[in-house]
Amino acid sequence: MSFESLGLAPALLRALVEQGYAQPTPIQAAAIPIVLEGSDLLAAAQTGTGKTAAFALPLLQHIANGPPAGTRRPRALVLTPTRELAAQVHDNLRDYGKHMRITSTTIFGGVSMGPQMQALRRGVDVVIATPGRLIDHMQQRSLDLSGVEVLVLDEADRMLDMGFLPALKRILAALPRQRQTLLFSATFAPPIKALAMQFMHEPREVSVTPANTVATTVTHHVHPVDAAKKRDLLLHVLSQDSRRQTLVFSRTKHGADKLVTYLGVAGLRAAAIHGNKSQNARTRALSDFKTGRVTVLVATDIAARGIDIDQLPIVINFDLPMVAEDYVHRIGRTGRAGADGMAVSLVSHEESGLLRDIRKLLKQDIAISDVPGFEPSHPLRTDAGAPRPVQGGQGQRPQRQGRPQGGRPQGGGYRPHNPAHPHGSSERPAEGNRNRQRRRRPAAKA
Repeated sequence: MSFESLGLAPALLRALVEQGYAQPTPIQAAAIPIVLEGSDLLAAAQTGTGKTAAFALPLLQHIANGPPAGTRRPRALVLTPTRELAAQVHDNLRDYGKHMRITSTTIFGGVSMGPQMQALRRGVDVVIATPGRLIDHMQQRSLDLSGVEVLVLDEADRMLDMGFLPALKRILAALPRQRQTLLFSATFAPPIKALAMQFMHEPREVSVTPANTVATTVTHHVHPVDAAKKRDLLLHVLSQDSRRQTLVFSRTKHGADKLVTYLGVAGLRAAAIHGNKSQNARTRALSDFKTGRVTVLVATDIAARGIDIDQLPIVINFDLPMVAEDYVHRIGRTGRAGADGMAVSLVSHEESGLLRDIRKLLKQDIAISDVPGFEPSHPLRTDAGAPRPVQGGQGQRPQRQGRPQGGRPQGGGYRPHNPAHPHGSSERPAEGNRNRQRRRRPAAKA
């Protein structure tokens, strides 16, 4: 099958050739014809399989073929859970639509609203946004969503997480009832799918891979280690090839910063990306990593949805995620587009239960091997009573990222359950959600 056979416009085909695209991936081949028909779509595929092009290409064609809006109102809205993913989608749209006269802009927190308002006043066809800052513009009346013809929720499982739901409902209320709605994600839990059906019209469904699977090109390794020796083992693994680009996941923001300091003292070029960093710092860290000026990027799970790097050879879990599904998204940063990848997890005895959750989710064993000199004092447990970390004190449930119990969100960048930026970033759940205590998914502070 070729892109020509999907019915794409010559301008898009020309851009795809210039981008080096030879033939559509399975999700693109399945989704593009459905979107071009105008149907609502619920699409699931592994991270790194080309989901962005699957909605961006037909979206651009729809706008190019339709009559001019005649106003400055956007005709399409793409919602993403993180700033990095919004910027990535924007870059892709510009690349694919380079031979079309279609304008787009990003709307997210952590930066001044002024330039965003100026872009909206000039008029754009496509807005790519995070929910909190989008609501800020709605409140400022600098954005009119009444002309939106197509709504896209990218990484929709996070977008429909309970922490996002109030903001999402507010945005949906401002959109026309007659519209096309597209949901794309790597994972769709049954409750999320049921919720999505409430605001979609007879959606078609496409799933090119089983739920919660990772690319077959990724090999998985678990190294048991005492928690006190984790940093030393991390340095040992990194030192095997200090020039290799490596993405390291930490459970907390403070832990990520401490790791960067530790690795810097050891002579490695490292940077951190997490919600407490300013948007400029996050953009700079990601840019330095992509260009090789930084070889180790330490991230919290907020970055799992916005890092798209060709040929990233290895991802290391310094801490296992508190929610097993996040392992899928972390590991999705490597082994992309058919390339080989490696996922290494440094697991302490206290994290045995989290490892058990991951193996159960993936429905496969993950090789466990000691590293000489770092053998743990207690072996990992794989039974139902395996221990797991406790956040926030003895006996308390793990808290969601950046939200102290009984308090309002703290910190920076946004996951669906993530906080408001301390300096006015509006990537946050809508007002009225601040006192929500019961959460559907536990997650660690970060």
